[in-house]
Amino acid sequence: MTAYPATVLAKARTIRLLVLDVDGVLTDGRLYYLTGGGEAKAFNTQDGAALKMLMGTGIATAIITGRRSDVVDRRARELGIAHVQQGVDDKAEGLRVLQAQSGLDASVMAHMGDDVPDLPLFRRVAVAFSVPGAHPVVTARADYVTRATAGMGAVAEVCHLIMTAQGTWNDALARIDR
Repeated sequence: MTAYPATVLAKARTIRLLVLDVDGVLTDGRLYYLTGGGEAKAFNTQDGAALKMLMGTGIATAIITGRRSDVVDRRARELGIAHVQQGVDDKAEGLRVLQAQSGLDASVMAHMGDDVPDLPLFRRVAVAFSVPGAHPVVTARADYVTRATAGMGAVAEVCHLIMTAQGTWNDALARIDR
């Protein structure tokens, strides 16, 4: 299993809600425009499975993203992500809305982002996660940068980190591996 820095594990012990960006976190960041005006995104199935495992341990999940896409709504429904905000220009305001909706303070939230609009959330949440290839200012301010790349298991890595920190990984795995 992966060893995580003790300082990050200590911060992750208090997390009750994981906030995710979409493009460059849940996807590889590329946008696919289809003839006729449609859009396609590729999501990693291991990220989805890990999110479901994390939610099964009582950790809530949310999406706050600057773009708007029907594909994101569909993926969020499939995974059971209840809090979805799209087309958010001011992510700090999006976080305030999420706090009001969830009843949770930012001090028990983590955020995973890859670009400059994610920085206001990094300053407010307990743990800031990013991915290789993210904007250099973002990786410099992240508490942890995943080994896996965006859209290729980075979210699964963060889910595993949080469950490891909270001592829920083995129970989550046992619920699946019966």
